[in-house]
Amino acid sequence: MRAGVPTAALLLAFAPFAALSGCSPREREQPSAAFLAARDDSADPASEWRTYLGDLAATHRSPLADITPENVARLEVAWTYDAGDASTAAATQIQFNPLVVKGVLYGTSPQLALFALDAATGEPLWRFEPESETRIWTASRGVVYWADPERPDDERLFFGAGPYLHAIDARTGRLIERFGDGGRIDLNAGLGRDVGGDIMGVVANTPGAVFEDLLILGGRVNEGRGAAPGHVRAFDVRTGAQRWIFHTIPQPGESGHETWPPEAYLSAGGANSWAGITIDAERGLAFVPTGSATYDYYGADRAGDNLYANSLLALDARTGERRWHRQLVRHDLWDRDLPAPPNLVTIRRAGREIPAVAQVTKTGDTFVFHRETGEPLFPLREEPVVGPFIPGEHPAASQPLPVAPPAFVRQTFSRALVTDYSSGARDEILARLDGMQFGSLYTALGAAENVVYPGLDGGAEWGGAAWDEAAQLLFVNANQVPWIVQMIEAADDDGIATLVGTGYLHTCAGCHGLDLQGDGVSVPSLLGLRERMGFLDLYRIARDGRGRMPGLGGMLKWYEIAAIAGFVYTAGPEDTPANWKQKAGPKTFVNAGFQKLVDTDGLPGSKPPWGTLSAIDLAAGEIRWQIPFGDYPQVVAAGRSGLGAESYGGPMLTASGLLFIAATPDARLRAFDAANGRELWSAELPAAGFATPATYRADGRQFVVIAAGGGKLGQPSGSRYVAYALPGPDHAAAAAAAAAADQSPKSPIER
Repeated sequence: MRAGVPTAALLLAFAPFAALSGCSPREREQPSAAFLAARDDSADPASEWRTYLGDLAATHRSPLADITPENVARLEVAWTYDAGDASTAAATQIQFNPLVVKGVLYGTSPQLALFALDAATGEPLWRFEPESETRIWTASRGVVYWADPERPDDERLFFGAGPYLHAIDARTGRLIERFGDGGRIDLNAGLGRDVGGDIMGVVANTPGAVFEDLLILGGRVNEGRGAAPGHVRAFDVRTGAQRWIFHTIPQPGESGHETWPPEAYLSAGGANSWAGITIDAERGLAFVPTGSATYDYYGADRAGDNLYANSLLALDARTGERRWHRQLVRHDLWDRDLPAPPNLVTIRRAGREIPAVAQVTKTGDTFVFHRETGEPLFPLREEPVVGPFIPGEHPAASQPLPVAPPAFVRQTFSRALVTDYSSGARDEILARLDGMQFGSLYTALGAAENVVYPGLDGGAEWGGAAWDEAAQLLFVNANQVPWIVQMIEAADDDGIATLVGTGYLHTCAGCHGLDLQGDGVSVPSLLGLRERMGFLDLYRIARDGRGRMPGLGGMLKWYEIAAIAGFVYTAGPEDTPANWKQKAGPKTFVNAGFQKLVDTDGLPGSKPPWGTLSAIDLAAGEIRWQIPFGDYPQVVAAGRSGLGAESYGGPMLTASGLLFIAATPDARLRAFDAANGRELWSAELPAAGFATPATYRADGRQFVVIAAGGGKLGQPSGSRYVAYALPGPDHAAAAAAAAAADQSPKSPIER
């Protein structure tokens, strides 16, 4: 989402690189005997993991109970599978939550090859590789499985890669050519306006949700000006035809149009649902969380509250008609997207059961609404938005926050919250704070360095929360790391401010600075590069990385890297972002880069814990327990632990009261007692598991599987899926005990 917009001149200048970007899919083999042997048509759907995050309600929960608090310490590796094509230089990741259907496990590689494995053994069954131009766009978080009730042989996987939604035969790995255009649809079409495709268009990174014969889907868009609108759509699962569309940037005559400038619908972008959608099949409702409008950090051209950005929408799943909405951030200036699929929960109050929907946020809040009406189940209050404000900006006066449950992260940054990891680190951060702007949760971004806390990545992130209805507990991992947003004034045109403002600034300026000069020690100056190396050498370094510098190939396309490299290669001191304010013409403000406020060891500039795992009692509106979660490798290397770390990927809950989660940079999969947060087991992974685990039963054994893809938080990239199970004699006894036990829901405390 942090990428530039190449101009026509730059595209022409770097046209020779176009040969890197295209080829057609290879022919696939027919299903093998191994696939037929692995397939189990008698498998109980409840004992598998057939839906992203466990079910349509996003509970992250399985009814399996073979693995228990008493035997979890005996888990061992049952199988591993190397999906291949990892690249640490390109910072590839695997964020995939695997599906398991009829004895077959479906996953993706770091570069988006979709594959099928025997879920009991990890043996490969088939592999589908999409077109090369879609390969390194963004990690996939999951796929959707659908079986035609009228045709038992028609089983499909809906798989997003780049801007395309593919329909794949779940049995063979082949494109279903009667779907869309030869087996795929272009998500940049059907939006009601030309979005230009490419990096400013829509990317399918999170799976949609199936309701009846509809696939309801959002998507990821760019965060800069010129981005595509984030409209929510439903597609016919058989043909790929678009059946309905909900305009998240309302058009004339639609409710909410008055919260934007009159012509904004023609050019405004964002307000997209990138986090995932949950479905209440009984009520025919789709619950859709949306992100911020673009440009994220300066909204002078989008005056108003900007419905339906930063909103939780309840849509009629059959028609797309809005039933109700709640906007959780008005006129967002802090990139406070709703980061996770909402959980459908049932709250018990005074002997009544209330259908509700719970939405965790980047600010660490939990909003709980009545599922049918949108009425809050806990009172809301208004938090003032305070300045000083950037010229031309008109923020909302206040933002809604729930009175309960309490926030599961700290929400106000101050000098008292500065790190105490070491006296040197504390002194360093205190000195850096001079001249920075910080304060309350909704301190508007000023024309200076602004500390945003919790950071741009939460609070809660895309891993979301797990729900135990019997215990009335919501489990969520969260980040507590300060970030810096620096707004600089630049010429408001389609040249440098747009191209490099979302290119160089967002990928390079954090280290090399606004003046391109680095620190002269560990970070070299970028001025005068044409005297030190050839352009192709610079391009390769920018693409692949070198030393401590990560490559850009994992998030930008070839010509965007070339455009940024071209700017750096030719820039003189007068061209640097530090001097943009001096250029003639109208002005705008752009973010000077994405940086965390960290010390010289790369550790957060706030006090630990830097990451937490919490259990929130939604009936009582209180936090039942909270623990520091994970560690940074450099903390462990220093002989310390228990300080917490950032995490990406979510928890998975079993009926036996176990909470499994990886997500942290110390490359471990952990199991916690859901009743009290006590760690019961952990295992070292071949790479950090920035993904959500799944559990299932195959060949009589309960497995827990996680994708270990690394690639974030400075960790090496990996490509392995690792499945754990109890040893042979143990798993047989555990399965027999679970089968004999009462499987009705019990709370972890009752267990």
